[in-house]
Amino acid sequence: MNSEFWIMKPFNTLFFAVSVFFLLLLIAASLALRGKSERTCSAVLITACVVTLIGFVFYKYFLSLDEEYNVLTAGMGGFNWWGELPLQLCNINMLMIPIAVWKKSRPLACFCFFLGPLGAIMALLMPGNGFDGYSLLLPRMLGYYGTHFMIVIEGWALVTFGLFRPRLRDLPRAVLATLTIALAVFLINLLLRWSGLHPKANYFFSVETEGNFLLEIFHSWIPLPFLYLIPSIVILGAYMLAVTLPFELAARKEKN
Repeated sequence: MNSEFWIMKPFNTLFFAVSVFFLLLLIAASLALRGKSERTCSAVLITACVVTLIGFVFYKYFLSLDEEYNVLTAGMGGFNWWGELPLQLCNINMLMIPIAVWKKSRPLACFCFFLGPLGAIMALLMPGNGFDGYSLLLPRMLGYYGTHFMIVIEGWALVTFGLFRPRLRDLPRAVLATLTIALAVFLINLLLRWSGLHPKANYFFSVETEGNFLLEIFHSWIPLPFLYLIPSIVILGAYMLAVTLPFELAARKEKN
């Protein structure tokens, strides 16, 4: 097959083909689990997250050996294991979803349903250095796109597997859970910077904007680390409300 076919870029033919594949994977899994117990559905989703996390570790290992990637990211210090922890807005959900399912935590499930797919989709549509315009067959490309597509469908699976339905009453606690997790990650950033383990730690973009257009605007309003994220929480709240309303109306219709 033509080597050009394997070049992965947002919105090209291969990107849409891979997107359809993972969407069909979610649909097939949801249909296979229809009528199954909550325990079975939970076990399948937790297992998927564990497998994704294992794949994430292997992906980062091969990334650490990737000389081209280290050259491309030399300006940011190159590969650093402390900078590759699953603590970004999207990949933290590999850890959060199993906890949400196991503890049956609605605020945490709400966080994972909204933030996991949203963060992963942003990463897929705006890939960083070394992940845009290269062959999907490269280990770093397989790892990057495989991980992020899995995070998208695992977040959506909370609903399609019947483990969670967002309701309006969940939103205040969901926003509080988001702020709590973001604050915890911000403190981890400060610890990594203070210790010298990762002088540029910036998980959740809670210390620096890294040139993000929207965050730059927020930073001009509130020029303080972490606090400049507050306007984004307001936008997120509006997004969560818009997505939750159809579920709320459907639930009220069923009740009536």
